[in-house]
Amino acid sequence: MDHFTSISHRFHLLFIALCVLPGSLAQTSIPRGCGTNMDSLYFNLCDLSAVWGVVVEAFAAAGLVASLILLIVLLASLPFINSKNWRSSFGLHTVFLIFTFGLFALTFAFIVGKNFATCASRRFLFGVLFAGCFSCLLMQAVRLNILARRNSGPRGWVWCLGALGLWLVEVVINTEWLIITIVRYPVNITGTIAPVLAIPCNIANQDFVMALIYVLNLLLAVVVASVPIMAGKHKQWRKDGALILVTGLLSVGIWVAWIVMYVSGNAKNGGPTWDDPTLAIALVSNAWVFLLLHTVPAVCSLSEEGEDEPVAEDMYPSRGYENMLKEQSAQNIFMENKAFSMDEPNAGNKPVSPYSGYNGQLRSCVYQPTELAIITKGTGNGNFIRRPQ
Repeated sequence: MDHFTSISHRFHLLFIALCVLPGSLAQTSIPRGCGTNMDSLYFNLCDLSAVWGVVVEAFAAAGLVASLILLIVLLASLPFINSKNWRSSFGLHTVFLIFTFGLFALTFAFIVGKNFATCASRRFLFGVLFAGCFSCLLMQAVRLNILARRNSGPRGWVWCLGALGLWLVEVVINTEWLIITIVRYPVNITGTIAPVLAIPCNIANQDFVMALIYVLNLLLAVVVASVPIMAGKHKQWRKDGALILVTGLLSVGIWVAWIVMYVSGNAKNGGPTWDDPTLAIALVSNAWVFLLLHTVPAVCSLSEEGEDEPVAEDMYPSRGYENMLKEQSAQNIFMENKAFSMDEPNAGNKPVSPYSGYNGQLRSCVYQPTELAIITKGTGNGNFIRRPQ
């Protein structure tokens, strides 16, 4: 009897896991604006009743297009950049734009529903992408500090290596944290509700924020490093430093707002249903701040930066078409005067000969008579040339 009761209890738990739980986690009714064949995982992308998903999706898509266009413009303008200082930051601007593009793309992982892939990408890429952006901004701030005092700095690969080193620290931290949390809670088949959810999704909000402490330190370092740029003696770099400072301050405001809302505000007001909108809005807003306050001014200042360091005329003298014509005309006049100034035979003593007439061409050398001219000269004067006996 006890054995029969245990078997029936197991069947009861299996029935709950297969029927009741999936029905409670997924939406059975198709929301307004979505197709009939669409998976419930993507309902937030088209659900007109959940306005936040459609609005955030629109801003994220616009950010993807804008980032791609700016990246193409940035790469196409590289051959026309003459400024050495601007070329040294070209790698940082390019990598920063790639990470910003990744932030816009990651937003869609917070709009759609939760499964193993979306939750793992959320936990890993959130800190990794922000760490890449803040590492590039920090290296830009350090570079501008050097330029504001010396007006010259190291080459671009030095800054790229520095940003790479700072970024790899967060990659190691997130990788280790993701592996440890997944191994700690292995997948098993029981009758409880928790294992039905994907393992990477079973993370507390406080733990998610604690895993981003290194990213917060990078953000604070960007703000602190951008302040001394304003005190440099070379004032042309203060504008770029001010833009980085404003970008860092706005990012601090966005991070403080979403952390407070994510940790304590959602639990008091909206509950867990507001967790995904909070993180998605934070991603889109911060990515647009990066794009509008850092990348767009950098791309717009390409022509101004190219005028700061003109090409040295002593090393590469400019020989325009007009200068070449002037030099050629002066040389022709000199040769013509030289030809006319040469000593010609006396016109009174020179007889008429087939070689004595001027045919309009310039003489390039002194006239030297040939044997036929000498014989003709002797015949015209009536004197015969006698050979010695």
